[in-house]
Amino acid sequence: MSEKVPIIQLGNPILRRKAAWVENIDDEHIQKLIDDLIVTVSQANGVGIAAPQVAESYCLFIVASRPSSRYPDAPEMDPTAMINPKIIAYSTEIAKGWEGCLSVPGIRGLVPRYQAIEIEYTDRHGKRGKQELTDFVARIFQHEYDHLEGKVFLDRVESTEELMTEAEYQQRIVNNT
Repeated sequence: MSEKVPIIQLGNPILRRKAAWVENIDDEHIQKLIDDLIVTVSQANGVGIAAPQVAESYCLFIVASRPSSRYPDAPEMDPTAMINPKIIAYSTEIAKGWEGCLSVPGIRGLVPRYQAIEIEYTDRHGKRGKQELTDFVARIFQHEYDHLEGKVFLDRVESTEELMTEAEYQQRIVNNT
């Protein structure tokens, strides 16, 4: 049965480790991990979550964009498991956008990311997928992909002046006051 699992926090060494390639997608543990990640990201009000964030160092994450209090303008999409993902091409255009992280609670940062990326991944049924992602969904993918490389969004912020608390973000950016 799927369940919400604990999300590890910044400082846990697993978040700084390069994740292991998933060898057997049909493995019962991997399939349950996918289900647990989907439940966890939904209940945590996130738009994506990577396996290392729940102390499972595998090349696997969920992209689950949907509007929420954390991301009110996010597009709606079904949660998608992306296993052994790769970025195979990216645009020259880079845009900064506000990001938060379930493993770095209470902080937002203005993070530069590619506006468009071409990706490859394997889905939970072993089918290879290839697609182009743009804007917010491309940002989610890049953020989660960083977790597989042992990085967090704070590593990409260009200045500490581009950080703020979640409360300040909600008041100044989301509510535009």
